[in-house]
Amino acid sequence: MQEFEIKQSEMDFRAKEAFKTLRTNIEFSGGDIQVIAVTSATPNEGKSSVSFELAQSFAQAGKKTLLLDADLRKSVMRSRYKRGRIRYGLTNCLAGQKSFEDVLCATDVKNFYMVFAGPVPPNPSELLGSRKFLDVVEEARKDFDIVIVDTPPVGSVIDAVVAAKSCDGIIMVLEAGAISYRFARRMIEQLKAADTRILGCVLNKVDLSGKSYYGKYYGKYYGKYYGNYYGEEEEE
Repeated sequence: MQEFEIKQSEMDFRAKEAFKTLRTNIEFSGGDIQVIAVTSATPNEGKSSVSFELAQSFAQAGKKTLLLDADLRKSVMRSRYKRGRIRYGLTNCLAGQKSFEDVLCATDVKNFYMVFAGPVPPNPSELLGSRKFLDVVEEARKDFDIVIVDTPPVGSVIDAVVAAKSCDGIIMVLEAGAISYRFARRMIEQLKAADTRILGCVLNKVDLSGKSYYGKYYGKYYGKYYGNYYGEEEEE
């Protein structure tokens, strides 16, 4: 097993609460939800960040958690979150070069493990649709309470649909104001056509400055709610 330190991202209180809420919603989706794929409609909507923070949230809640980087074409995990050298990744395992134990990485966060994507292969879709990928997922089921699978955008390549067949459900990450409702709906229909269980959508990169609709609504809501809550707490 490989070991490394992760680069912690800075989040404000609202973002941390949002991931706790997302984690809780998943837990209430059913006891059969253990392996969860995360995708987006297009690149740069933040699906890898959501995958990473969601996995950490489960780990911090005491769940032994694995983040499986299945974005084999254009992974950002190693450059964004890794400190230290990682020699092997998922593609090494799927190609039969290394075992699952060889590519597994223990982080410096309790209960949090990762498998990075590894070298870019010439046949990503075939590898994710192979029996070997299913074997990796099944082995992860035995060793971990929760497995988060970061997959490529469903609007760009077929990889997410292929990988999701080995998972219990999928979450779609959508950037606020970036894509049309019609396009997002078409991507969701594509997942449904493949008999993929859609657990829900995450609206990401929401402008909470107060200038946008979401900022005015959520800023007012959270300001009133948490202001009253902490105000009462301080009085007590």
